[in-house]
Amino acid sequence: MRAVVLAILLSAGSASAQQQDADQILKAAIDAQQHGDYDAAIRDYRRVLELRPNTFEAKVNLGAALVHQGQFDAAIDQYKSALASSPQNRAVLLNLALAYYKKGDFKAAREQFANLEKLQPNDVRTAILLGDTDLRMGEFNAAVELLTPREAANAANLDLEYVLGSALIKTGRRREGVERVEKVATGGNSADAFLLAGVTLLEMDEYERARRDLDAALNLDPKLPGIYTLAGTARDKTGDAAAAEPAFRKALEVNPNDFDANLYLGAILYKRRQMDEAKTYLERALGLKPESSMARYEYAMYKSKSGDYQGAAQDLEKLVRDDPKWLEPHVELASLYYRLHRPEDGAKERHVVDQITAEQQAQGPGKR
Repeated sequence: MRAVVLAILLSAGSASAQQQDADQILKAAIDAQQHGDYDAAIRDYRRVLELRPNTFEAKVNLGAALVHQGQFDAAIDQYKSALASSPQNRAVLLNLALAYYKKGDFKAAREQFANLEKLQPNDVRTAILLGDTDLRMGEFNAAVELLTPREAANAANLDLEYVLGSALIKTGRRREGVERVEKVATGGNSADAFLLAGVTLLEMDEYERARRDLDAALNLDPKLPGIYTLAGTARDKTGDAAAAEPAFRKALEVNPNDFDANLYLGAILYKRRQMDEAKTYLERALGLKPESSMARYEYAMYKSKSGDYQGAAQDLEKLVRDDPKWLEPHVELASLYYRLHRPEDGAKERHVVDQITAEQQAQGPGKR
């Protein structure tokens, strides 16, 4: 009997020691995580779970540490395990959704955000995350429908405005979208928002406004992908080639194979009669995209400015065969025919130019 009692006491003492050890290890894991030592935190949380497999706090914290280290599948397993004992825990449901989101599994993330949104329909943060996931999945109308009713009550929420504005742009409601994105850009001093607004305005042919936004983006973050080329394009479109040139040259320092920077810089240079340097950039642009109609057009214009009227005419003839309604090649071709002493062909091209011009005027601005 005494031996049995001793065994029970030893067993109880061992269990108590394990509990104390688990508590100490958990405390050490939390401390390591708070100080950014995620490897140590992960190791200690796993030790806790070896000693106490159902420790909710260890599972959730381990999941967060794993996400920080990019171990998304392992984190998702921990969050699911934690939810088994607390299926309606909103904080863990949010962490699970975010883990899927950061992993890039937007379908699974959307499912989790949608479930969470049903549990807390008045939580604007969840709605924004759900809308952003819709945006990333290409469900632009769904994002607009979700966020538009929430906008009036959350007009100061720049995250909502950015996601809604981005979705509106994607659905073709670009003017409405740009207004919201510019609001975010100025209100949050956001380089990304200025970039999105500027790119959209370029597409809308609103060059002065695009230039302001793209210059602002460049000043805030010169490392944004493609920013020098975009800023240079906007400057060039506003007729400021002197300001566009250094932007394009900087873009080519970053990426010598930037097609647009090569093309636009080459065009600027041939217009200044810097023909040898212009040829280098235009030929590189053609080498990068030999099928590009703009590269072919600018190279034909370079030939024309160089005095190679026959070569330029041949190139332009190919362009107008490919795109009969493109006005500019017809205009230049008419001029070249007269230079080449082909007045009948020149007259025919002038007639084509008049026809296309009349059609464009009937269609209204922005059409070609």
